[in-house]
Amino acid sequence: MEKSEVKLLGAWPSPFMLRVRIALHLKSINYEFIEVDLLGPKSELVLKSNPIYKKIPVLFHDGNTILESQIIVQYIDEVWPNAPSILPSDAAQRADSRFWVAYFDDKLVPALIIALAAKSKDTKNAAIAELEPGLVHLEEAASTKLSKGKALFGGENLGYMDIALGPFLVWIGIIEKLNGVKLLNETNTPSLLRWADSFFSHAVVKTIFPEVEKLIEFAMMLIPVLRARPELRLLLGISD
Repeated sequence: MEKSEVKLLGAWPSPFMLRVRIALHLKSINYEFIEVDLLGPKSELVLKSNPIYKKIPVLFHDGNTILESQIIVQYIDEVWPNAPSILPSDAAQRADSRFWVAYFDDKLVPALIIALAAKSKDTKNAAIAELEPGLVHLEEAASTKLSKGKALFGGENLGYMDIALGPFLVWIGIIEKLNGVKLLNETNTPSLLRWADSFFSHAVVKTIFPEVEKLIEFAMMLIPVLRARPELRLLLGISD
């Protein structure tokens, strides 16, 4: 496949974009990466490509525009069925993986944003209090799925849950550092801790993941931008 046939619109620090990049690299798909600035105004290409949600990532392939990171990863797995497979071959396991990824995106990602960017300490603490039991639920799933010596949710290689959850590990670490907490720990989430080590040890992750120091620096610049966005101010508990 020629490089021009697949294009990815995204921003280097975005965990949602990293989901797509992992899937593309895992399948050995050549692609052109189109960088957008998360700290500036929404680009015309983003607004034109995703007029409903006005956000990245966006995948362009064969005249099609594919939106939303979960959907893009599933699209990649279906269009390029070459090994390794991303979603489980068993229908019940596929459904279960989709459930946990939807749970993470619907319940935990909003709390992560609040814990990162809220002005009020009370608002931050409430978000952290929501994250802790949510991660314990994931731990329960992980302890089952990672049993019998499996290092990753996908088994010997990265699977759908690895790709969906892994890019947020660094951001969880940033939140821990900024708030003086340990969301992932040996007491409450030992399976997730071991999985995180396996995730970061994977060759694809090592190839494409940004340096942690660069992400921390970017996070410090991102926080005031998030606080200024009208659609996020209520979520972040900002009324002034």
